[in-house]
Amino acid sequence: MYFEISGQNSPSAKTVVLSAGLGGSGSFWQPQLTALGKHFRVVIYDQYGTGRSPGVIPSGYTLADMASELADLLQRQHIERYCFVGHALGGMIGLQLALTHPQCLDRLVAVNSWPVLDSQTRRCFHVRQDLLLNSGVAAYVRAQPLFLYPADWLSRNTLRLEQEEAHQITHFQGMENLLRRLNALMNGDFRPVLAQINTPTLLLCATDDLLVPYSCSQALAELLPYGEWAQMSYGGHAMSVTNSEQFNDILLNYLLMDTGDSATNFR
Repeated sequence: MYFEISGQNSPSAKTVVLSAGLGGSGSFWQPQLTALGKHFRVVIYDQYGTGRSPGVIPSGYTLADMASELADLLQRQHIERYCFVGHALGGMIGLQLALTHPQCLDRLVAVNSWPVLDSQTRRCFHVRQDLLLNSGVAAYVRAQPLFLYPADWLSRNTLRLEQEEAHQITHFQGMENLLRRLNALMNGDFRPVLAQINTPTLLLCATDDLLVPYSCSQALAELLPYGEWAQMSYGGHAMSVTNSEQFNDILLNYLLMDTGDSATNFR
């Protein structure tokens, strides 16, 4: 899989691994790289079958497969311990890593994730699935920002969205790949095993998220032995992009907790 390493290059530097959502592209985390890079070695990657990591997603693909692929990649780079930050699907990969590779994780941040798929999220995924199957890739990509960003942010960023739309259509991950990755995400149910996760975990959400209700992060925090919950009032599903300054502050304060570098309490 394609990956990039940036930020601190000291042998003693701690590592943060960033994992994107359904789009799969490491470039999603661009607004976080400078802030995190001042303190950490930062790893971003394109998930298998997306972006610059070409491949055919097999039938029966699971979240466990996604976590195993990433764990193998990091092991080959001799990265044995790290903090992990995942957005939506990426957060679910983080939960899976906390189950299967707990010795690797210092801290976990799951952004807009859930213990089991919420009915509102399922409704949104079905709409997106129908668009893809019945109207094609262009319609799917064109509708995507409606689920990710607040309405006022959409109005202010028309040109940017047009440019992103053209790029995403050109570099689309493939219909079969997307549907199999989406199926893996929709079928994930961590409720029976959450009590086994002992990694300190922050569940970070946004009140105005249309795709994943903030109550999903609350529920996840309550089910995890070491789960904490932080809520942003603005930013939509992709608040790491639309409200990156506040997002980065919360993220850094949690990741730097107990190191002496954290300026304020993450809440």
